[in-house]
Amino acid sequence: MAKYIIKRILAAIPMVLIITIICFTLMNLAPYDAIDAMTSPKMPPETVELIKAKYGYDQPVYIQYLRWVDGILNGNFGYSIVTHQSISTDLAVRIPNTIKLILPAYLLSYVLAIILGLIAGSHKNRWADKLIDGLSAVGIALPTFWVAMLLIYFLGYRLKLLPIVGMHTIGKENSVADFLKHFIMPFTALFLSFLPDSVRYVRSSTITQYSEDYVMVQQAFGASKAEIMFKHVCKNVLLPIITKLGMALPMLVTGAIITETIFGWPGVGPYFVKAIQGMDYPIVMVILVLSSVLVILGNLLSDILYCLTDPRIKDLG
Repeated sequence: MAKYIIKRILAAIPMVLIITIICFTLMNLAPYDAIDAMTSPKMPPETVELIKAKYGYDQPVYIQYLRWVDGILNGNFGYSIVTHQSISTDLAVRIPNTIKLILPAYLLSYVLAIILGLIAGSHKNRWADKLIDGLSAVGIALPTFWVAMLLIYFLGYRLKLLPIVGMHTIGKENSVADFLKHFIMPFTALFLSFLPDSVRYVRSSTITQYSEDYVMVQQAFGASKAEIMFKHVCKNVLLPIITKLGMALPMLVTGAIITETIFGWPGVGPYFVKAIQGMDYPIVMVILVLSSVLVILGNLLSDILYCLTDPRIKDLG
């Protein structure tokens, strides 16, 4: 098992390197670069050259890339070209805020999706399945931003039950109750966006398992429905669900861009959107690399969990 895991980790390293090259290349091919954001046509050429030298843009491209990668490896993501603030410092505050919102919403939807998906899949074409599948279809069709706007309109504007934007009321940063009031609406919007797709995923996997021959054999031997479900079907449904869990890792950074922006939640989402609007390339590049690396780590996590769940997979390594 250890050999298989090490092999998967070693295979992920060149993928991370390729991602950094692609992100850096795309940013350098953009028609509007960081120097354009910091200068104006009225500036004398000498001033422009000084700015290029200050930020290292007067160096060859490969030198810029090596310096950039070296900074990322050392935890130094550089500075915003708009605000001149440290990107590492900004992300150190914003990533935990995003995790506080994403993690509870995803875990709750994940657990509930497993329960509802198993119920729907084990009662195919019955009223429970039709109800759960129908609600899931409606949930998938509803855009997240529209659900968020409905919550704001009814709970925030009309009924005035909850605050509309932010994570805290000014002066109440240490109040848990105040945090929860701000937390409820974005949490609900994310929960409702995560749940339907996961339910359909688990339902489909459950139906597939119930069509396998081993279920028929168990029924022939007189096994009860509960025994078939919990001793056999659940175990086999677990593997594709693990894939879903591993692929959720990138959402801890960029999974709530729309929701955070709508509710003014001080996470990575608004930070990323403002960086794109302001052509703040250092921030855009770092967030793209972080989210891409998390995709690779998510796949790696899925492979490791696969190996732990089904030890036969290690023989493939």
